[in-house]
Amino acid sequence: MKNIKLKMARAEHDLSQEELAKRVGVSRQTIGLIELGKYNPTLSLCKAICKALSKTLDELFWE
Repeated sequence: MKNIKLKMARAEHDLSQEELAKRVGVSRQTIGLIELGKYNPTLSLCKAICKALSKTLDELFWE
């Protein structure tokens, strides 16, 4: 399942996949795969992404 919420939050902060990836310490490909729903991130990575985007886990990763 695609993570549209993550992509939208990243766009709200005017960040590219590369920029978000650098902030959280992963590759651009990892961010792309998470957005496509082809990679299930660890909880610690989810938390790092949420912190970088000023969002909660509920807002980005749970329905």
